Amino acid sequence: MAPTEFATRRRTELFDALVDLFLAEGFAHLTLGDIAARLRCSKSTLYTLAGSKEQLVRAATVHFFRRSTEQVEARVRPITGARQRIVAYLSAVGAELSTASDQFMTDLDAFPPAREIYERNTRIAADRVRDLIDEGVTAGEFRSVHATFAADLTATMMVRIQQGGVRTRTGLDDADAYRELAALLTAGISA
Repeated sequence: MAPTEFATRRRTELFDALVDLFLAEGFAHLTLGDIAARLRCSKSTLYTLAGSKEQLVRAATVHFFRRSTEQVEARVRPITGARQRIVAYLSAVGAELSTASDQFMTDLDAFPPAREIYERNTRIAADRVRDLIDEGVTAGEFRSVHATFAADLTATMMVRIQQGGVRTRTGLDDADAYRELAALLTAGISA
């Protein structure tokens, strides 16, 4: 293995471990020393990833959403049919985000750079849903709908799901809430 290939793999492994730590426990209460100890690395190793704890949290949040997007798209890619693709997409998003602890979501919401990344990724997910709806309309599987409105509705619910509002009001866990959202959305736009 070439040195740069090893360094890239090691960097990815560190980010994966960092993301897993943050998802499980949140990040606001952790110092760089705590993080280094938990990842069994030095603080200087962490500084190769980012220049400060704040930059490390931001970079880890980007890594989480990049990794999750790859997983979601891998689940959707083999599916045919617009309805099934929307259900698969929203279910996969729910599964990926269900690994985030309440503490992580609280910390993310309280830290503007990470919250901005979350909000940007929610907009990206809404755009992806809009594209899937457009595919279904073109294929005749869905009635002609205002796809941007349907995507915006989806994004609004995604935010409520992630902020815990849906769980509080309905008792549904995130994965079940995403399945219900997919069912309502696809039933509402079916041809």
